[in-house]
Amino acid sequence: MSEKIQAIRGMHDILPEHSGRWQYVEAILRRILSGYGYFEIRLPLVEKTALFKRAIGEVTDIVEKEMYTFEDRNGDSLTLRPEGTAGCLRACLEHGLLHNQTQRMWYLGPMFRHERPQKGRYRQFYQLGVEAYGMAGPDIDAELILLSARLWRELGIGHKLVLQLNSLGTTRERLNYRTALVDYLREHYAALDEDSRRRLETNPLRILDSKNPDLAVILAAAPSLHDALGDESRAHFERLKALLDAVGIAYTINPRLVRGLDYYTLTVFEWVTREPGAQGTVCAGGRYDGLVTQLGGRESAAIGFALGMERLIDLLDEPEQHDPLLNPQAYLVLGGDEAACQGLRLAEQLREALPDLRLVVNGGGGSFKTQFRRADKMGAAIALVLGDDEAVAGTVGIKSLREAGQAQVVVPQTGLINHLKTLF
Repeated sequence: MSEKIQAIRGMHDILPEHSGRWQYVEAILRRILSGYGYFEIRLPLVEKTALFKRAIGEVTDIVEKEMYTFEDRNGDSLTLRPEGTAGCLRACLEHGLLHNQTQRMWYLGPMFRHERPQKGRYRQFYQLGVEAYGMAGPDIDAELILLSARLWRELGIGHKLVLQLNSLGTTRERLNYRTALVDYLREHYAALDEDSRRRLETNPLRILDSKNPDLAVILAAAPSLHDALGDESRAHFERLKALLDAVGIAYTINPRLVRGLDYYTLTVFEWVTREPGAQGTVCAGGRYDGLVTQLGGRESAAIGFALGMERLIDLLDEPEQHDPLLNPQAYLVLGGDEAACQGLRLAEQLREALPDLRLVVNGGGGSFKTQFRRADKMGAAIALVLGDDEAVAGTVGIKSLREAGQAQVVVPQTGLINHLKTLF
């Protein structure tokens, strides 16, 4: 007997019993994004490796350790996308979407990173990305934060998330700060852990985000990035805070909040969960004005955020309560050969007249008792009963599966459409 082939470690199936939760969240995402004027862009899963090396940087954990990279039959180096921003910007530049234009767009799909799987962190994970181009002011920063806050409210998880804000200043300001930070950390080199020593040479700002409690005192006394900000950077950040205050969005300033990639400038933000045992950051974003020129385009403003779908869905209070939104409303129970023929015709008539009706026709035979059990297990609201007697009489029985004590009623097949309109 051959060995069973199982899914790759860190790449999970989303089974039908759980996919309803995903569709519920995705439907809210799409509605909110559309309401703010954002349009979907669909991007390839595979890009040239050079895109990510140029965008993310060759001396980052993502490029050095985590990317799924391979050589195709033509000898080209290709990579499964580890994040979406680089591909989205590549598409915009390739198709001329940024020249004297503003753009608001979003994408949703799988990303791939070879890292140690754990709760909320997988090797294939799903991510929503929201990007806006051509708008340099803090008003678009505020809009993205408002959009994400609305999503939390509609999902009923707003009380579980805290907004953290920071400003990284301009590229020049951040480089000047980087020099001061490295000089300070070198004075405490002996106290740094192995990970921080490595980052000291590659991405020292990430050390500020270290979770090692032994470094807390050293990092608390480190130079402040805010002290390195110029007047324009400070004004941008103060205006953003004023806009958020005006609409009642609560936030905390986290001067240690940095992004893992060097192309970020000015505003950075994260929505962090308060839930014990959950992965801390659910949504993270910021401005990346410098990336446009880094990928060969003309200088242009850019900002975006990404949120992990698995982490978001894990925060739903009672995910099962959302499944009925996708359960069938009616289940057609069939008994006998003539009823089966009539039932298929009747089902198609109902779908034609009631396109939003969620109707399942019994398949695979079975007694009435078995079929009712199937209907109940699927969460159907009613059963439509069509046996040979009903087929001869031109009627159909309607039995409630969710309200105990209600007697089954019989209606003519010709009046079934109007009857269902009163129920759904």
